[in-house]
Amino acid sequence: MGYKHISLARFSWRLMKFARIWYSLGLGPIVGRLILLLTTTGRKSGLPRVTPLQYEEIDCVFYVASARGQEADWFRNILANPNVEVRVKAKRFHGVAEPITDVPRIADFLELWLRRHPRMISAMFRLAGLSARPDRAQLEQYAAKIALVAIRARENGSRPERQMRWDGLSSSTTSLRE
Repeated sequence: MGYKHISLARFSWRLMKFARIWYSLGLGPIVGRLILLLTTTGRKSGLPRVTPLQYEEIDCVFYVASARGQEADWFRNILANPNVEVRVKAKRFHGVAEPITDVPRIADFLELWLRRHPRMISAMFRLAGLSARPDRAQLEQYAAKIALVAIRARENGSRPERQMRWDGLSSSTTSLRE
């Protein structure tokens, strides 16, 4: 019985800790396909706080989510000060973070995320106690528990390259144009 239970939060924390190291070693172009570094301003300390996060880029907007919901420190820092810095792949830019609280819109994002990354997101859903392919009601229940943020580059800052466009954020349709 040498099996040691590692919680999802602890596993994620360890994985993300390595992402910071990989970026510092100049491996951002490799690890940046999945993970960005988000720098927020500490709401109490005023100091820069760097958090590695999985992301999805849609029409030059970077979306990051927190399974800890609005309790995540980086999310609470954004509520206090939405000005952020993003390091993704070999790029850096200053942006403005917008918390998204509309549950159907978050569920739309989860559906898109599942279509784009079926294995990874199905595993995440199973670890959260959902089926690998949850129905819309289950997605909305899960969406109510997480926090989603859209980060847009500042107009006077550098802009990330355009990759995908996400049309229709309604609860009924979500379409992609490449």
